[in-house]
Amino acid sequence: MPDVYDRICIESQIFDFPTGIEKFREQMKSYFPSEAQGIDKYLRAVESAAKLSDLYFVEKAIPSPIAKVIGGVLRYGFLRHAKKTTAQALSEYTNNPDLAAVLTGQWGDYGLPPEQSSFGMHSILAHHYFEGAGYPVGGASKIAESIASTIEIGGGCIAVSAHVEKILVDQNKTAFGVRMADGREIRAGSIISDAGVINTYRHLLPTEVSQSLPETKLLNDIPPSVCHLCLYVGLHHPLGAAEYGGANLWVYPDGNHDRNFARFSENIDAPFPVLFISFPSSKDPTFATRYPGRATIEVATLASFKHFEKWVNLRWQHRGEEYEEFKRVLSMRLLDELERYVPAVKGNINYWELSTPVSTQHFTNHPRGEIYGLAHTPGRFNARWLGARTPIRNLLLTGQDVTTCGVSGAMFGGVIAASNALKKNMIAVVNRGNV
Repeated sequence: MPDVYDRICIESQIFDFPTGIEKFREQMKSYFPSEAQGIDKYLRAVESAAKLSDLYFVEKAIPSPIAKVIGGVLRYGFLRHAKKTTAQALSEYTNNPDLAAVLTGQWGDYGLPPEQSSFGMHSILAHHYFEGAGYPVGGASKIAESIASTIEIGGGCIAVSAHVEKILVDQNKTAFGVRMADGREIRAGSIISDAGVINTYRHLLPTEVSQSLPETKLLNDIPPSVCHLCLYVGLHHPLGAAEYGGANLWVYPDGNHDRNFARFSENIDAPFPVLFISFPSSKDPTFATRYPGRATIEVATLASFKHFEKWVNLRWQHRGEEYEEFKRVLSMRLLDELERYVPAVKGNINYWELSTPVSTQHFTNHPRGEIYGLAHTPGRFNARWLGARTPIRNLLLTGQDVTTCGVSGAMFGGVIAASNALKKNMIAVVNRGNV
Protein backbone atom coordinates (compact mmCIF):
# COMPACT_ATOMS: atom_id res chain seq x y z
CA MET A 1 0.00 0.00 0.00
CA PRO A 2 1.10 3.65 -0.27
CA ASP A 3 3.48 5.26 2.20
CA VAL A 4 0.45 6.76 3.98
CA TYR A 5 -1.68 3.66 4.52
CA ASP A 6 -4.21 5.07 7.04
CA ARG A 7 -5.67 8.55 7.25
CA ILE A 8 -7.50 9.57 10.45
CA CYS A 9 -10.28 12.13 9.91
CA ILE A 10 -11.64 13.71 13.10
CA GLU A 11 -14.20 16.44 12.47
CA SER A 12 -12.41 18.72 9.96
CA GLN A 13 -8.86 17.61 10.78
CA ILE A 14 -6.82 14.96 8.94
CA PHE A 15 -3.90 13.00 10.41
CA ASP A 16 -1.73 10.76 8.24
CA PHE A 17 -0.15 7.50 9.40
CA PRO A 18 3.02 7.03 7.32
CA THR A 19 5.12 3.88 6.94
CA GLY A 20 8.10 3.54 9.29
CA ILE A 21 8.13 4.10 13.03
CA GLU A 22 10.48 7.09 12.84
CA LYS A 23 8.38 8.75 10.17
CA PHE A 24 5.30 8.05 12.29
CA ARG A 25 7.04 9.55 15.34
CA GLU A 26 7.97 12.75 13.49
CA GLN A 27 4.53 13.04 11.91
CA MET A 28 2.79 12.85 15.27
CA LYS A 29 5.20 15.41 16.73
CA SER A 30 4.47 17.74 13.81
CA TYR A 31 0.77 17.58 14.70
CA PHE A 32 1.36 17.84 18.46
CA PRO A 33 4.74 19.58 19.00
CA SER A 34 4.15 20.12 22.72
CA GLU A 35 3.56 16.37 23.22
CA ALA A 36 6.93 15.12 21.94
CA GLN A 37 7.92 13.50 25.24
CA GLY A 38 4.57 11.75 25.61
CA ILE A 39 4.72 10.47 22.03
CA ASP A 40 8.15 8.96 22.69
CA LYS A 41 6.91 7.28 25.88
CA TYR A 42 3.86 5.92 24.05
CA LEU A 43 5.97 4.44 21.26
CA ARG A 44 8.32 2.82 23.76
CA ALA A 45 5.36 1.26 25.55
CA VAL A 46 3.87 -0.05 22.29
CA GLU A 47 7.18 -1.58 21.24
CA SER A 48 7.67 -3.13 24.68
CA ALA A 49 4.18 -4.66 24.75
CA ALA A 50 4.48 -6.00 21.21
CA LYS A 51 7.87 -7.58 21.93
CA LEU A 52 6.70 -9.13 25.19
CA SER A 53 3.62 -10.57 23.47
CA ASP A 54 5.92 -13.07 21.75
CA LEU A 55 6.68 -14.71 25.10
CA TYR A 56 3.01 -14.56 26.11
CA PHE A 57 2.00 -16.51 23.01
CA VAL A 58 4.93 -18.92 23.30
CA GLU A 59 3.34 -20.12 26.55
CA LYS A 60 0.35 -21.25 24.49
CA ALA A 61 2.58 -23.18 22.09
CA ILE A 62 4.89 -25.11 24.41
CA PRO A 63 3.88 -28.43 26.01
CA SER A 64 1.37 -28.07 28.82
CA PRO A 65 3.63 -29.46 31.62
CA ILE A 66 6.33 -26.93 30.75
CA ALA A 67 3.76 -24.14 30.47
CA LYS A 68 2.53 -24.89 33.97
CA VAL A 69 6.04 -24.44 35.34
CA ILE A 70 7.31 -21.38 33.45
CA GLY A 71 4.11 -20.00 31.93
CA GLY A 72 3.64 -17.34 34.60
CA VAL A 73 7.07 -15.91 33.84
CA LEU A 74 6.40 -15.91 30.10
CA ARG A 75 3.08 -14.13 30.53
CA TYR A 76 4.06 -11.58 33.16
CA GLY A 77 5.71 -8.88 31.04
CA PHE A 78 2.97 -8.66 28.42
CA LEU A 79 0.19 -8.79 31.00
CA ARG A 80 1.59 -5.67 32.69
CA HIS A 81 0.43 -3.90 29.52
CA ALA A 82 -2.55 -6.06 28.57
CA LYS A 83 -4.33 -5.76 31.94
CA LYS A 84 -4.68 -2.02 31.37
CA THR A 85 -7.26 -0.53 29.08
CA THR A 86 -5.91 1.51 26.19
CA ALA A 87 -7.29 4.67 27.80
CA GLN A 88 -5.57 3.90 31.12
CA ALA A 89 -2.24 3.33 29.41
CA LEU A 90 -2.47 6.47 27.28
CA SER A 91 -3.28 8.57 30.35
CA GLU A 92 0.23 7.72 31.59
CA TYR A 93 1.79 9.31 28.50
CA THR A 94 -0.44 12.27 27.65
CA ASN A 95 -3.27 14.40 28.99
CA ASN A 96 -4.10 15.67 25.51
CA PRO A 97 -7.44 14.13 24.42
CA ASP A 98 -6.84 15.08 20.79
CA LEU A 99 -3.54 13.19 20.67
CA ALA A 100 -5.13 10.20 22.40
CA ALA A 101 -7.95 10.23 19.84
CA VAL A 102 -5.48 10.17 16.95
CA LEU A 103 -3.24 7.47 18.43
CA THR A 104 -6.29 5.25 18.91
CA GLY A 105 -7.66 6.07 15.46
CA GLN A 106 -7.37 2.44 14.34
CA TRP A 107 -9.48 1.04 17.19
CA GLY A 108 -12.02 -0.30 14.71
CA ASP A 109 -9.41 -2.86 13.65
CA TYR A 110 -9.90 -4.66 16.96
CA GLY A 111 -13.43 -3.51 17.68
CA LEU A 112 -13.33 -1.80 21.07
CA PRO A 113 -12.88 1.89 21.92
CA PRO A 114 -10.08 2.98 24.31
CA GLU A 115 -11.90 2.66 27.64
CA GLN A 116 -12.82 -0.97 26.92
CA SER A 117 -9.95 -2.39 24.87
CA SER A 118 -6.76 -3.97 26.19
CA PHE A 119 -3.64 -1.89 25.66
CA GLY A 120 -1.94 -5.17 24.82
CA MET A 121 -4.22 -5.61 21.81
CA HIS A 122 -3.80 -1.97 20.81
CA SER A 123 -0.02 -2.31 20.98
CA ILE A 124 0.10 -5.49 18.88
CA LEU A 125 -1.96 -3.85 16.16
CA ALA A 126 -0.24 -0.46 16.23
CA HIS A 127 3.19 -2.12 16.14
CA HIS A 128 2.09 -4.37 13.27
CA TYR A 129 1.36 -1.31 11.11
CA PHE A 130 4.43 0.74 12.00
CA GLU A 131 6.18 -0.72 8.97
CA GLY A 132 3.23 -0.14 6.68
CA ALA A 133 0.36 -2.15 5.26
CA GLY A 134 -0.06 -4.55 2.37
CA TYR A 135 -2.81 -6.03 0.23
CA PRO A 136 -2.90 -9.39 -1.61
CA VAL A 137 -2.17 -9.07 -5.33
CA GLY A 138 -5.28 -10.43 -7.02
CA GLY A 139 -7.58 -9.66 -4.09
CA ALA A 140 -8.35 -11.20 -0.70
CA SER A 141 -9.54 -14.48 -2.25
CA LYS A 142 -5.93 -15.20 -3.20
CA ILE A 143 -5.19 -15.94 0.47
CA ALA A 144 -7.53 -18.94 0.44
CA GLU A 145 -6.43 -20.01 -3.04
CA SER A 146 -2.78 -20.02 -1.99
CA ILE A 147 -3.48 -22.04 1.14
CA ALA A 148 -5.66 -24.55 -0.73
CA SER A 149 -2.85 -25.87 -2.91
CA THR A 150 -0.59 -26.40 0.12
CA ILE A 151 -3.30 -28.39 1.90
CA GLU A 152 -3.93 -30.58 -1.13
CA ILE A 153 -0.24 -31.17 -1.88
CA GLY A 154 0.10 -32.35 1.73
CA GLY A 155 -2.65 -34.92 1.21
CA GLY A 156 -5.49 -32.86 2.65
CA CYS A 157 -8.97 -32.34 1.25
CA ILE A 158 -11.10 -29.18 1.42
CA ALA A 159 -14.86 -29.63 1.77
CA VAL A 160 -17.26 -26.73 1.19
CA SER A 161 -20.93 -26.50 2.21
CA ALA A 162 -20.08 -29.24 4.71
CA HIS A 163 -21.80 -28.44 8.00
CA VAL A 164 -20.31 -30.00 11.13
CA GLU A 165 -23.05 -30.79 13.63
CA LYS A 166 -21.07 -32.22 16.57
CA ILE A 167 -17.59 -33.12 17.68
CA LEU A 168 -17.53 -36.79 18.67
CA VAL A 169 -16.23 -37.32 22.20
CA ASP A 170 -15.99 -40.65 24.04
CA GLN A 171 -16.59 -41.36 27.74
CA ASN A 172 -12.95 -40.57 28.53
CA LYS A 173 -13.36 -37.03 27.16
CA THR A 174 -11.31 -37.82 24.08
CA ALA A 175 -12.33 -36.39 20.70
CA PHE A 176 -12.24 -38.92 17.89
CA GLY A 177 -14.11 -37.31 14.99
CA VAL A 178 -17.00 -35.15 13.83
CA ARG A 179 -20.59 -35.79 12.82
CA MET A 180 -21.77 -33.92 9.74
CA ALA A 181 -25.28 -32.51 9.32
CA ASP A 182 -26.06 -35.25 6.78
CA GLY A 183 -25.24 -37.92 9.38
CA ARG A 184 -21.79 -38.92 8.10
CA GLU A 185 -19.09 -39.40 10.70
CA ILE A 186 -15.47 -38.56 9.95
CA ARG A 187 -12.90 -40.08 12.32
CA ALA A 188 -9.50 -38.54 13.03
CA GLY A 189 -6.69 -38.65 15.57
CA SER A 190 -6.74 -34.88 16.00
CA ILE A 191 -9.66 -32.47 15.73
CA ILE A 192 -8.81 -28.79 15.28
CA SER A 193 -11.66 -26.29 15.46
CA ASP A 194 -11.61 -22.86 13.83
CA ALA A 195 -15.33 -22.35 14.51
CA GLY A 196 -14.54 -20.03 17.42
CA VAL A 197 -14.36 -20.70 21.14
CA ILE A 198 -18.06 -19.93 21.72
CA ASN A 199 -19.25 -22.27 18.97
CA THR A 200 -16.83 -25.02 19.92
CA TYR A 201 -17.59 -25.16 23.64
CA ARG A 202 -21.30 -24.28 23.59
CA HIS A 203 -22.56 -25.77 20.33
CA LEU A 204 -20.17 -28.34 18.84
CA LEU A 205 -19.31 -30.36 21.93
CA PRO A 206 -21.98 -32.78 23.20
CA THR A 207 -24.20 -31.03 25.75
CA GLU A 208 -23.21 -33.26 28.66
CA VAL A 209 -19.52 -32.67 27.92
CA SER A 210 -19.92 -28.92 27.45
CA GLN A 211 -21.81 -28.49 30.72
CA SER A 212 -19.14 -30.36 32.66
CA LEU A 213 -16.30 -28.06 31.56
CA PRO A 214 -15.32 -24.98 33.59
CA GLU A 215 -14.25 -23.31 30.34
CA THR A 216 -17.87 -23.20 29.20
CA LYS A 217 -18.79 -21.18 32.28
CA LEU A 218 -15.64 -19.02 32.09
CA LEU A 219 -16.77 -17.90 28.64
CA ASN A 220 -19.40 -15.80 30.41
CA ASP A 221 -16.60 -13.53 31.63
CA ILE A 222 -15.53 -12.53 28.10
CA PRO A 223 -18.18 -10.94 25.88
CA PRO A 224 -18.36 -11.53 22.14
CA SER A 225 -16.79 -8.84 20.00
CA VAL A 226 -18.63 -6.09 18.22
CA CYS A 227 -20.74 -6.44 15.06
CA HIS A 228 -20.43 -4.42 11.87
CA LEU A 229 -22.23 -3.04 8.86
CA CYS A 230 -20.42 -3.03 5.53
CA LEU A 231 -21.56 -1.31 2.35
CA TYR A 232 -20.03 -2.84 -0.77
CA VAL A 233 -19.94 -0.29 -3.58
CA GLY A 234 -19.33 -0.89 -7.28
CA LEU A 235 -18.37 2.08 -9.46
CA HIS A 236 -17.79 3.11 -13.03
CA HIS A 237 -14.11 3.99 -13.43
CA PRO A 238 -12.85 4.92 -16.93
CA LEU A 239 -9.43 3.68 -17.93
CA GLY A 240 -6.75 6.22 -17.08
CA ALA A 241 -8.90 8.01 -14.48
CA ALA A 242 -7.36 8.80 -11.10
CA GLU A 243 -7.91 6.19 -8.41
CA TYR A 244 -10.61 6.95 -5.85
CA GLY A 245 -8.19 6.42 -3.01
CA GLY A 246 -5.12 4.65 -1.71
CA ALA A 247 -4.97 5.17 2.03
CA ASN A 248 -7.76 3.78 4.19
CA LEU A 249 -9.92 6.50 5.74
CA TRP A 250 -10.91 6.35 9.41
CA VAL A 251 -13.68 8.90 9.89
CA TYR A 252 -14.92 10.06 13.32
CA PRO A 253 -17.54 12.67 14.32
CA ASP A 254 -15.16 13.85 17.07
CA GLY A 255 -12.41 12.45 19.28
CA ASN A 256 -14.56 10.90 22.02
CA HIS A 257 -14.53 7.35 20.67
CA ASP A 258 -16.15 5.71 23.70
CA ARG A 259 -19.06 8.13 23.93
CA ASN A 260 -19.76 7.92 20.20
CA PHE A 261 -19.63 4.13 20.22
CA ALA A 262 -21.98 3.89 23.21
CA ARG A 263 -24.40 6.38 21.66
CA PHE A 264 -24.67 4.47 18.37
CA SER A 265 -24.92 1.13 20.16
CA GLU A 266 -27.95 2.47 22.00
CA ASN A 267 -29.54 4.41 19.15
CA ILE A 268 -28.82 3.36 15.57
CA ASP A 269 -30.15 6.71 14.32
CA ALA A 270 -27.28 8.48 16.07
CA PRO A 271 -24.22 9.57 14.07
CA PHE A 272 -21.93 6.75 13.02
CA PRO A 273 -19.20 6.32 15.68
CA VAL A 274 -16.61 5.37 13.07
CA LEU A 275 -16.44 4.86 9.33
CA PHE A 276 -13.76 2.77 7.68
CA ILE A 277 -13.59 3.60 3.98
CA SER A 278 -11.28 1.41 1.95
CA PHE A 279 -10.51 1.02 -1.74
CA PRO A 280 -9.84 -2.64 -2.63
CA SER A 281 -9.57 -2.04 -6.37
CA SER A 282 -7.01 0.73 -5.84
CA LYS A 283 -4.89 -1.52 -3.63
CA ASP A 284 -4.76 -4.40 -6.11
CA PRO A 285 -2.45 -3.75 -9.10
CA THR A 286 -4.21 -6.46 -11.15
CA PHE A 287 -7.74 -5.17 -10.69
CA ALA A 288 -7.81 -2.77 -13.66
CA THR A 289 -6.67 -5.55 -15.98
CA ARG A 290 -9.17 -8.05 -14.62
CA TYR A 291 -12.10 -5.61 -14.46
CA PRO A 292 -11.43 -2.68 -16.81
CA GLY A 293 -13.61 0.37 -16.30
CA ARG A 294 -14.68 -0.63 -12.79
CA ALA A 295 -13.74 0.09 -9.19
CA THR A 296 -14.81 -1.03 -5.73
CA ILE A 297 -15.08 0.70 -2.35
CA GLU A 298 -16.12 -0.62 1.06
CA VAL A 299 -17.66 1.51 3.82
CA ALA A 300 -17.83 -0.19 7.21
CA THR A 301 -18.99 0.82 10.67
CA LEU A 302 -19.49 -0.97 13.99
CA ALA A 303 -22.93 -1.74 15.37
CA SER A 304 -24.83 -3.54 18.12
CA PHE A 305 -26.47 -6.88 17.44
CA LYS A 306 -29.56 -5.88 19.39
CA HIS A 307 -30.80 -3.70 16.53
CA PHE A 308 -31.01 -6.79 14.28
CA GLU A 309 -32.17 -9.53 16.67
CA LYS A 310 -35.75 -9.53 15.39
CA TRP A 311 -34.52 -10.97 12.06
CA VAL A 312 -32.22 -13.62 13.52
CA ASN A 313 -34.39 -16.65 12.76
CA LEU A 314 -35.40 -15.61 9.26
CA ARG A 315 -33.73 -17.03 6.16
CA TRP A 316 -31.14 -15.11 4.20
CA GLN A 317 -32.80 -13.12 1.39
CA HIS A 318 -36.20 -13.86 2.96
CA ARG A 319 -36.19 -11.49 5.93
CA GLY A 320 -39.05 -9.33 4.75
CA GLU A 321 -39.79 -5.77 3.70
CA GLU A 322 -39.10 -4.19 7.11
CA TYR A 323 -35.56 -5.58 7.09
CA GLU A 324 -34.93 -4.46 3.51
CA GLU A 325 -36.18 -0.95 4.30
CA PHE A 326 -34.00 -0.82 7.40
CA LYS A 327 -31.01 -1.78 5.25
CA ARG A 328 -31.95 0.78 2.60
CA VAL A 329 -32.03 3.64 5.11
CA LEU A 330 -28.67 2.63 6.55
CA SER A 331 -27.24 2.27 3.05
CA MET A 332 -28.35 5.77 2.06
CA ARG A 333 -26.72 7.19 5.17
CA LEU A 334 -23.47 5.39 4.40
CA LEU A 335 -23.57 6.49 0.76
CA ASP A 336 -24.03 10.09 1.87
CA GLU A 337 -20.95 9.80 4.07
CA LEU A 338 -18.97 8.21 1.24
CA GLU A 339 -19.81 11.08 -1.11
CA ARG A 340 -18.93 13.56 1.60
CA TYR A 341 -15.43 12.17 2.17
CA VAL A 342 -14.75 10.88 -1.36
CA PRO A 343 -16.60 13.40 -3.57
CA ALA A 344 -15.12 11.92 -6.75
CA VAL A 345 -17.56 9.00 -6.50
CA LYS A 346 -20.59 11.20 -7.21
CA GLY A 347 -22.31 10.10 -10.38
CA ASN A 348 -20.13 6.99 -10.72
CA ILE A 349 -21.84 4.58 -8.32
CA ASN A 350 -23.74 1.88 -10.19
CA TYR A 351 -24.13 -0.82 -7.53
CA TRP A 352 -24.24 -1.15 -3.75
CA GLU A 353 -25.19 -3.82 -1.25
CA LEU A 354 -25.20 -3.80 2.56
CA SER A 355 -24.24 -6.61 4.92
CA THR A 356 -25.50 -6.53 8.52
CA PRO A 357 -24.78 -8.50 11.71
CA VAL A 358 -27.35 -11.12 10.67
CA SER A 359 -25.46 -11.47 7.38
CA THR A 360 -22.33 -12.20 9.40
CA GLN A 361 -24.23 -14.66 11.54
CA HIS A 362 -25.54 -16.46 8.45
CA PHE A 363 -22.22 -16.77 6.66
CA THR A 364 -19.89 -17.40 9.62
CA ASN A 365 -22.20 -18.97 12.25
CA HIS A 366 -20.94 -16.53 14.87
CA PRO A 367 -23.88 -16.59 17.32
CA ARG A 368 -24.15 -12.81 17.85
CA GLY A 369 -22.90 -11.73 14.44
CA GLU A 370 -19.55 -10.83 15.99
CA ILE A 371 -16.75 -9.89 13.60
CA TYR A 372 -13.70 -10.54 15.81
CA GLY A 373 -14.59 -13.58 17.92
CA LEU A 374 -14.17 -12.80 21.61
CA ALA A 375 -13.86 -9.14 22.61
CA HIS A 376 -10.29 -7.89 23.11
CA THR A 377 -10.75 -6.75 26.70
CA PRO A 378 -8.08 -6.92 29.42
CA GLY A 379 -9.98 -9.93 30.80
CA ARG A 380 -9.55 -11.85 27.56
CA PHE A 381 -5.76 -11.69 27.79
CA ASN A 382 -5.78 -12.52 31.49
CA ALA A 383 -7.76 -15.73 30.80
CA ARG A 384 -5.01 -18.33 30.96
CA TRP A 385 -7.36 -21.11 29.85
CA LEU A 386 -7.92 -19.43 26.49
CA GLY A 387 -5.59 -20.93 23.92
CA ALA A 388 -5.18 -23.82 21.50
CA ARG A 389 -5.28 -26.49 24.22
CA THR A 390 -8.64 -27.72 25.52
CA PRO A 391 -9.57 -30.11 28.36
CA ILE A 392 -10.78 -32.56 25.70
CA ARG A 393 -7.94 -34.87 24.65
CA ASN A 394 -7.13 -34.62 20.89
CA LEU A 395 -9.21 -31.44 20.49
CA LEU A 396 -7.39 -28.19 19.71
CA LEU A 397 -8.56 -24.69 18.84
CA THR A 398 -7.10 -22.43 16.18
CA GLY A 399 -7.74 -19.00 14.68
CA GLN A 400 -8.29 -15.57 16.13
CA ASP A 401 -9.67 -16.66 19.51
CA VAL A 402 -6.36 -18.41 20.24
CA THR A 403 -4.38 -15.19 19.68
CA THR A 404 -5.91 -11.97 18.32
CA CYS A 405 -8.24 -10.86 15.58
CA GLY A 406 -7.21 -10.15 12.00
CA VAL A 407 -5.54 -12.10 9.23
CA SER A 408 -2.17 -12.15 10.99
CA GLY A 409 -3.75 -13.01 14.34
CA ALA A 410 -5.70 -15.92 12.87
CA MET A 411 -2.59 -17.16 11.05
CA PHE A 412 -0.56 -17.04 14.26
CA GLY A 413 -3.36 -18.94 16.00
CA GLY A 414 -2.77 -21.63 13.39
CA VAL A 415 0.95 -21.69 14.20
CA ILE A 416 0.18 -22.19 17.90
CA ALA A 417 -2.34 -24.95 17.12
CA ALA A 418 0.26 -26.64 14.89
CA SER A 419 2.84 -26.41 17.68
CA ASN A 420 0.48 -28.27 20.00
CA ALA A 421 -0.54 -30.83 17.38
CA LEU A 422 3.02 -31.60 16.29
CA LYS A 423 4.56 -31.12 19.74
CA LYS A 424 7.14 -28.88 18.12
CA ASN A 425 7.83 -25.15 18.49
CA MET A 426 6.43 -24.00 15.14
CA ILE A 427 6.78 -20.37 16.19
CA ALA A 428 10.55 -20.73 16.00
CA VAL A 429 10.27 -22.59 12.70
CA VAL A 430 8.12 -19.86 11.16
CA ASN A 431 10.40 -17.10 12.49
CA ARG A 432 13.36 -18.83 10.84
CA GLY A 433 11.45 -19.05 7.57
CA ASN A 434 11.83 -22.84 7.44
CA VAL A 435 8.20 -23.74 6.90
